[in-house]
Amino acid sequence: MNRREVLGLMGTTAAAGLLLGRSNVASGYPVNETIRIGCIGTGGRCRMLMNTLKKMTGVRVTAICDVWDSALNTAKPLADADALATGDYRAVLDRKDIDAVLIGSPDHWHVPMTVAACEAGKDVYVEKPLTHGLAEGQEVIDAQNRNKRIVQVGMQQRSMPHIIEARKIVQAGTLGRIHKAHLTWNRNAGKMARAPMGVDPKTVDWKAFLGSARDQPFDEYRFRHWRWFWDFGGGILTDLMVHWLDVVHWICEVDHPAEAVTIGDHFAARDLWETPDTIQTLLHYPDRALEVYFEGTFVNARNGAMVELMGTEATLYFDRGRFELHPERGRDIQPREMILGDGPRGADFYAKPDADLLHLSNWVECMRSRKPPCAPAEAGVSAASGAHLGNQAYRSGQTARWKA
Repeated sequence: MNRREVLGLMGTTAAAGLLLGRSNVASGYPVNETIRIGCIGTGGRCRMLMNTLKKMTGVRVTAICDVWDSALNTAKPLADADALATGDYRAVLDRKDIDAVLIGSPDHWHVPMTVAACEAGKDVYVEKPLTHGLAEGQEVIDAQNRNKRIVQVGMQQRSMPHIIEARKIVQAGTLGRIHKAHLTWNRNAGKMARAPMGVDPKTVDWKAFLGSARDQPFDEYRFRHWRWFWDFGGGILTDLMVHWLDVVHWICEVDHPAEAVTIGDHFAARDLWETPDTIQTLLHYPDRALEVYFEGTFVNARNGAMVELMGTEATLYFDRGRFELHPERGRDIQPREMILGDGPRGADFYAKPDADLLHLSNWVECMRSRKPPCAPAEAGVSAASGAHLGNQAYRSGQTARWKA
């Protein structure tokens, strides 16, 4: 079977286990046995997940790692009192008393750290996007499967109850043939400017932060806003679109686009960001007669963060807190909705559902059972592929086409 068919079966545990070659997986952890976790890259996002881990039973954070003293010190209260604190992630992987790692590093470190963790026998939770470029995909999938590791990518929409229900609606054929998907992630960040941030270079292991990135002098703005610089991140497409593109791939059972066309501008972050602050990309999946259109901006929050799957029989709207089923005129389909989030339609985040808790819980449950998680490495590679192709189109000014 091809990778798209594997992804489509990820909801079926037995089939997914067979397809991923995990009939002889490593033994799991009994319910009453504590899983010891090391957190690598303890910036803001990682600390959010560490706060969630503190709510969970049967897990402990026994090691923390960051190349910046400030991030490391801020994370200490969220870990065990005697947790290892280090600036070298390899020291965490070398510890035999650590069972798994949670990786919250910049994007360009995701694959190297995940591969190294798998080789060291650790299970992994790694933030999205899983890859920093198309060439990294097979390497991380192979490391996961060769070492029989549980790798969960931080695409938490897969664990949201209303999106799981939305997938069932689509799989039942309610929408008819889906030819168009509209994705948004719009924010209004106001005026952007470079201001002193007070990062003492002596407190940062800048060489370790750079890793495989090109050599360059320390820059506190790049260090703190790495998502918007090509050496370390991929801008709006990899940071935000990947969340929704993963859901479209999962629901519609597609793997990667065949081609991409993108335009982007710097309206708010001119002379600050390398990546655009306003971007639109069109992804084409001709084998499934599907077009996926994404718009993202930091200058206007209209339409927020949402997806509309537009079928011949009905349209399914969903965001991180609700779904709405809207039948086409004259169709014998009853409108439906499921609202979990308390807030404006299309908001970035809602207090409910607690997606971080649900997604981390799935990871922990799968570490115990050794069953595949809901967002394994294959899914992470698939979702990131569309973002990378979209960025290729933007940077080249031409249509980017998939090459096997």
